[in-house]
Amino acid sequence: MFKPFLLLQLRPEDAASDDEYRAVLRAGGLADGELRRVRMDQGMPDLELEDYSGVIVGGGPSNVSSPEDRKYDYQQRFEPGLRKLVGEIAARDFPYLGACYGLGILAEVIGGKVSDARYGETAGAQTMVLTPEAEADTLLDGLPHEFRAFVGHKESCQEVPPNAVLLAGSNGCPVQMIRVGSNVYATQFHPELDSDGLALRIEIYRDAGYFESDRAAELTALGYQETVTVPQEILRRFVTRYRTGH
Repeated sequence: MFKPFLLLQLRPEDAASDDEYRAVLRAGGLADGELRRVRMDQGMPDLELEDYSGVIVGGGPSNVSSPEDRKYDYQQRFEPGLRKLVGEIAARDFPYLGACYGLGILAEVIGGKVSDARYGETAGAQTMVLTPEAEADTLLDGLPHEFRAFVGHKESCQEVPPNAVLLAGSNGCPVQMIRVGSNVYATQFHPELDSDGLALRIEIYRDAGYFESDRAAELTALGYQETVTVPQEILRRFVTRYRTGH
């Protein structure tokens, strides 16, 4: 019997959260009933991994590396439960795809260093470069050695986390995609995001410190000049690989 995928969201803005949900459906080739969304800003329920084909954790304005007293109230509430769940995912090698914050929380749980000291990237497209290890990976086999992907983040992995395999990097951020075990993946870039989604997030987060607010129109225009397809293919492959069980 098919089990749904679980999307854990941390975007408190309705428009951003709804668009992220629809983007994951679209890129993953999923129907509404095949993806359960949990808005962690509204509460973190008890979750059993056995109920799901895989877990997807998206991005948002929260930063793993922020001092506890500077984290959003809702982040302080959901993060302990999420850490526990991600620890179980890593220990069990359960299918997982983290994006942006989803990479940061995984890296922190497995002992990596996440910080805003280096490697932050403004909203827009960057060129990802696959590593030799990516050539043998099921999700990446046959994809172009270089491809464009949308990013936008303040914090990053400062090095490859312990026991993780580096799958992709970029000039401005060396840890763009990792794998832990056989089934746990995470990207710094957003595999669900297209130009329309980028434009929406630029508008919503224009005063959140990702870029100078007077650059919003410029960054939006640049986003519409991009052709970004490979990241969505990675998400689609993740869904295809695990939707029939694991």
